[in-house]
Amino acid sequence: MTGPDAATAVTACGEAAKAAAPRLAAAPAEAVDAALDGMARLLAEAAPAVLSANAADVAAGEAAGLGRGLLDRLALGEARIAEMARQISLLAGAPFPPARRRLRDLPDGLFLDERRVPVGVIGANYEARPNVTVDVASQLLKSRNAGVLRTGAAALRSAVALFDHVIVPALTGAGLDPAALQLVRSADRQAAVELVSRPGLIPLVILRGSGDTTRSLAAEAARHGVRTLAHADGGGVLYLDRGADPALAAELISGSLDRLGVCNRLNLLLVHAGAWDQLVAVAEEALRARGVAASMPPHEHPLGHEWALDAGREATVTVAPVDGPAHAAAIANQETSGLAASVVTTDVHAAREFLDAYAGTGAFWNASTRLLDGFKLRGVPETGINVDHVPGPRGPVTFEDLCLRQYVITPADGSGGPPSRS
Repeated sequence: MTGPDAATAVTACGEAAKAAAPRLAAAPAEAVDAALDGMARLLAEAAPAVLSANAADVAAGEAAGLGRGLLDRLALGEARIAEMARQISLLAGAPFPPARRRLRDLPDGLFLDERRVPVGVIGANYEARPNVTVDVASQLLKSRNAGVLRTGAAALRSAVALFDHVIVPALTGAGLDPAALQLVRSADRQAAVELVSRPGLIPLVILRGSGDTTRSLAAEAARHGVRTLAHADGGGVLYLDRGADPALAAELISGSLDRLGVCNRLNLLLVHAGAWDQLVAVAEEALRARGVAASMPPHEHPLGHEWALDAGREATVTVAPVDGPAHAAAIANQETSGLAASVVTTDVHAAREFLDAYAGTGAFWNASTRLLDGFKLRGVPETGINVDHVPGPRGPVTFEDLCLRQYVITPADGSGGPPSRS
């Protein structure tokens, strides 16, 4: 498609979603959860059609030379579809946050409440991850926000199948307007730029994907006054302290590399210099068992280089020595995205020193950074992981975060009449 066609497609999706947004915002909880239950059921029923479309995407990706990491993200399979359905079923059963809560009494017989208000229309741009289509759609639905989703060409067939066979029928079956959730059916990369260029239609966009692309889109959005929740970079950090249990260290290294294409996998392994020989031997054995290479010092790349996005070299972990917990935390703060870091040690003081010094989104002790995930941490799917160092939703962003805060002042007696004055 050409640029103007991409612009037309995004505009049409935004206008349709905006028109349907007020009805979704007022939808009863029972209808919203019924639509989510329908999505879970239809994922199972429509698995053959979805898997067929996904197989075509994977075959095209292989032919185009996509790396192991991207192909891992792209592929679905029956097990992943079943897990998607399970998570949506649990989301349907998750309680809605209170729409309104009392904050305090004000002078002159007034009350101050805080109310949660849907954003309206939220956009989402993501790359070769078909499961994100369902994750984001379900989160928007649960938060009563309309949405415009756009994925890259690599996963477009899968996304279309999920919309046509799962999302749209589920909304319709629950009595909701299916126009509330839109998919930009264009393989043109310009569609991503168009998505972040319409503050009147799509005021907030969730950005997921490779660092350079996401940063470029975030900058473009800022020029147009569109707010973003951007997840540009990832890469988990594991610090093996002098007091690390070798068996646990090996277990966590292996468990952190079960998937090479995800952002919360092990990317940088820091080892206390005082136990370097012993612990590096443990680490190298664990890496070899996973078929992963160790990038040892001296390094010809930044310490925080994200291997998951390095096509052809995804099966790599950077290994470097540090002087202790504070030094390890400083490197994790300065050299990585701040996604997540874990300390492995039996020394309580060393663990506290590391946890107190690390400023990233997720800080763990004797645990894998793979736990930094919306479902694993909060029990519901995520729209993405926000690593910004500013106020606002941070870490795994779920439906509870996709709202605006509104202050409401009412008379204490609830009558709406003039407040009594003393």
